[in-house]
Amino acid sequence: MGQHDVDNITPQPNGSGPHKPLRVIIADDDALARRVLRDALQAAGVTVIAEAADGREAVELTAHYKPEVVVMDVVMPSVDGLEATRRITDRVPGTKVVMLTSTDDVDLGLVGLRAGAVGFLSKSLPPESLPQALRAAANGEAVVSRRMTTALVETVRRVRDDGAGLRPVRSPLTPREWEVLDLLCDGLSTDAISDRLFLSDETVRSHVKKILRKLDVRSRGEAVERARRLRADLMSADGGL
Repeated sequence: MGQHDVDNITPQPNGSGPHKPLRVIIADDDALARRVLRDALQAAGVTVIAEAADGREAVELTAHYKPEVVVMDVVMPSVDGLEATRRITDRVPGTKVVMLTSTDDVDLGLVGLRAGAVGFLSKSLPPESLPQALRAAANGEAVVSRRMTTALVETVRRVRDDGAGLRPVRSPLTPREWEVLDLLCDGLSTDAISDRLFLSDETVRSHVKKILRKLDVRSRGEAVERARRLRADLMSADGGL
């Protein structure tokens, strides 16, 4: 593994010294990909306690075994990696999810982090460098590429400008509903929100109905205005951040 490969992970865990046993579940619909990951992890002393071929199985196995980390592919049948991550975060909050995907799509990575993942890495990462990243994740560190770190910084900068993306701690909306509302505030249509969050149109409409009911408003426009008022109040209370 070259130094450049290690530098592309932020932060860089210290690979020296003894490691406590790490238990991992691998979720990927590609059997060959699972085998490559399993061999690399086991060679580094990581215990692969189970493998899942789809998101639904990943959730069930995680709830049963409660591993320290789940290595999650994004595109899988039945339940995709994003939805599986949301369910795991809700049902087994002590387990960390690191998404491993063939795409370097920053927007997809941000969606994965919002879904509850602590890491988003490319499958082009040398398998032998993955154990360090997973140990870092198990220790509560975020493991993302430098490009993703830059995107996160830019997101924070945009929030400081107008409050977009801020979410009041005390809110009737779930994190998922805030995701949908954020995109409504950006002017996205149902179809566009579906594409951005990898959800069906029906699911997006269901979330919108819940948002309208919880915010006690009658239209999407009123929901957007309500979100803006909530954020303005929050920024005012925080001294404009």
